[in-house]
Amino acid sequence: MVGVPAVSSRWWERLKTLCPERARRMLRQVLQAGLRSSFQALGRFVASHPVFFASAPVLVSVLLGASFSRYRVEGNVESLLVPKHSLAKIEGNLVDSLFPVNRSKHTLYSDLQTPGRYGRVIVTSRRGSILDPLHTDLVLKVQAWGAGPAVQGPGGVSGRGQGVRSARALQLTYYLQARGALTDRVASQWEQAFCGELGRFGAGHPELSLYPFTSSSLRTDFQASSVLARRPLLASVCVCLVLAVGCCSMRDCVRAKPWLGLLALLSIALSGLTAAGILNLTGTTYNSTYLGVPFILLGHGLFGTFEMLSSWRRTREDQHVKERVASVFSDVMLRYSGATLLHQVSLGLAASPLTNLEAVRLFCRCAALGITVGYLYTLSFYATCLVATGYLETGYRHGCFCRRVPKKGALDTKPRWYRCLMYTRYQDETHSQTHSHTPNSTHTHTPNPAHTYTHTANPAHSHTHTHTPNTTHTHDHTPNTTHAHTHTPNTTHIHAHTHIPNTHTPTTISELRPQDSHLLLGCVQRCYGDWITNTYVKPFMVLLYLVYISFGLMGFLQVSQGSEPSSLVAMDTGTLLYARAQQRYFSSYSPVIGFYVYESAPYWNTSVQRDLLEYAKGFQRISWLESYLDYLTERNLSTTSQSRESFTRMLRLSFLRQPQFAHFADDIIFAERDEGEEPEMAASRVFLVAKTTENKREEMSVLLDTLRRLSLTSRVRFLIFNPSFVYLDRYATAVSSPLRHSLMAVLFLLGLSSLAVVEPLVAVWLSLTLLSVQFGVLGFMTLWGVELDCVSVLCLISALGHSADCCGPLLATFSSGRGDSRTVWVRLALERHGVPSLQTLICYTAALLPLAAVRSNLTRSLFRCLVLTAFCSALHALAFLPTLLTFLPPAKKTGSRQGDRG
Repeated sequence: MVGVPAVSSRWWERLKTLCPERARRMLRQVLQAGLRSSFQALGRFVASHPVFFASAPVLVSVLLGASFSRYRVEGNVESLLVPKHSLAKIEGNLVDSLFPVNRSKHTLYSDLQTPGRYGRVIVTSRRGSILDPLHTDLVLKVQAWGAGPAVQGPGGVSGRGQGVRSARALQLTYYLQARGALTDRVASQWEQAFCGELGRFGAGHPELSLYPFTSSSLRTDFQASSVLARRPLLASVCVCLVLAVGCCSMRDCVRAKPWLGLLALLSIALSGLTAAGILNLTGTTYNSTYLGVPFILLGHGLFGTFEMLSSWRRTREDQHVKERVASVFSDVMLRYSGATLLHQVSLGLAASPLTNLEAVRLFCRCAALGITVGYLYTLSFYATCLVATGYLETGYRHGCFCRRVPKKGALDTKPRWYRCLMYTRYQDETHSQTHSHTPNSTHTHTPNPAHTYTHTANPAHSHTHTHTPNTTHTHDHTPNTTHAHTHTPNTTHIHAHTHIPNTHTPTTISELRPQDSHLLLGCVQRCYGDWITNTYVKPFMVLLYLVYISFGLMGFLQVSQGSEPSSLVAMDTGTLLYARAQQRYFSSYSPVIGFYVYESAPYWNTSVQRDLLEYAKGFQRISWLESYLDYLTERNLSTTSQSRESFTRMLRLSFLRQPQFAHFADDIIFAERDEGEEPEMAASRVFLVAKTTENKREEMSVLLDTLRRLSLTSRVRFLIFNPSFVYLDRYATAVSSPLRHSLMAVLFLLGLSSLAVVEPLVAVWLSLTLLSVQFGVLGFMTLWGVELDCVSVLCLISALGHSADCCGPLLATFSSGRGDSRTVWVRLALERHGVPSLQTLICYTAALLPLAAVRSNLTRSLFRCLVLTAFCSALHALAFLPTLLTFLPPAKKTGSRQGDRG
């Protein structure tokens, strides 16, 4: 016995020397067999303690559900939608420290930096000019909300003196002082009363159109999507429930599992409730982007439960329930665990501090937690549901009503509707199997070379083959790994060989369960499988894939970023109506941009003056420097030959003391020097307004990048800022980086997992499939009018796991097979995994449809992206991959691997 390890070691070294590829393959087989055995043991353990594993998830969900008393809604939308680490935020803090906002009651300040609390209204006239006397009188009654003149021009000059004869729209802004918690609450109530009063005023004066907007409108209208989605979400649950029950039903009342559809959704709901409770306890706030989390949990959970149900139907009915559950775990849980891990990697990396957008990070953290809890609940709660329905089936009870089905003789005396309701072939088949099968389940068939196979989910099988002169075959599968073949009467011989897991000769499910055919299974098996693998259909599928790639590329080249916050709010709300009015009436000019020189500069120098004037060229501007130079010119004073002291002294003691120029005092900061010396100009600012077109958002982004590059080479250190820049600054990078990081992490995981799977090409095919699905979703969503914003990126990240759920099992089954043609293995893979994919697609898409009825830009983007994800994943799993796998690697080598044949 001491020499055995040494002999094994020498044998292993010799095997590695002679056939390294074979050695690596055997190592992967051993690892996979060990994992399957572990899941098999876990299945037996769960089936042995059904009460605990059924009640524990329910109890935990109920206890954590009580934490909704700590439910809080996110109040700061800017923190969600603005890149967390952006240069614009740093610039805004610097501007605030240099030029604090003048909140005096006697000075009207603009929203150049931090507007605080305010109320705005755009007033338009349905007929004529807004400056008509009748309309002006009405507008002044709006003006009763604030104090001061109706229109204020530069330098305090009244707007009526500017010569304006006609106007299509008028915008009024009322700024509020909110320096403490108490005044902030009062200001919040004022904003609500402001919008309500303007609504009543507009209803009483139909000749005017009023578009109010306040500092809290964006937050209120952003969260309104959740309120509007309540009823559609309830409808989604009901529709999905009906279809899930229908997908689990069959004609045979004993084998039908309608309750498993209901319990699958219950398991998903419990996992979502548990995850929500954990988030509430950790102080997480809720926002409307979380509307997509239930659909991610639904898609992944349905794939897992329908795969378990499909595997359950392939188990032997004469086995004990515990063994059937163990077989299901051995067959499904390795793939389901891999798909769950892929979800965790893609979502987990996006939820890390590497993500610069808070909305993406919080969403992915919530979804990753829900996926983890859902996986545990599938292993525990849903597995015990399988155990319960298994005992109902063994007890010959109705799958829906749990009533024992009468025997055939007693059933014949019942009414026709009762016989139809209690229809089953289970008893007759069980009776015939009891008399025709030996205790070790040996199956004897006499037809000419007809082959029938009985398979268990156990990766190790033993086969007993009896050959008579008319080539009748008998097969027996037991958990052993030895295959014995006996030939009678004249060619009797016995031989044995090793059976590799999951590489047996394919067998159609109709041969396994002719009486257990599901409607979708029958369609896939008898119609679709033959059609999709037909020689004449393959060229059209390849052409369809080329069309798919072409349209995806067309959309990919037109991707645009959606950094406008109003694109994520509910429709028909004040924010969206105000944004449309702003775009229609005030889109010719950009917001007021602050041009800040944040360090001391020689303003008296001619070259510096020329540079600053050149930078502001082409803008509408309010510039103290230009006004001061004009002031000097009007008085015949030199603008080029003055010293610092004389330039600064004239500015302070003469120019800024003129009434028409006094407002420029807020635009210059003087730093005291030594006693007796003239103060130094430490910083200054100029206000610029750019002429824009309809694409104001893109033009502002280009302008920001251009001026920033100019500031790096300029002799004068300056920056530009407007509060809207925090939404523009590096938004594309902040949004797309989580997607790139997640995709790279998934590809790395798939490459690493190739070391653990029997066929490494599974990882290659799955990687290509993920890239293809992502490319298609990104391209088609652009063609459908969805911009690249935080919501669409969230869907793209979740699409990685969804496509792996849909395509991974099919690729694994096809790649692991040996001994038959590609077409045969494609058909088998479709029969085993195409039906669960179809069931999930039907329920998932039906659950998404009510979401399209929600009048919200956020839910519209969510619906379109999730529908495209389901469509592209299903297209690859059911059309592209079955076609491409029939003529692309991996090869099915019959001659070189005879030992792989079953």
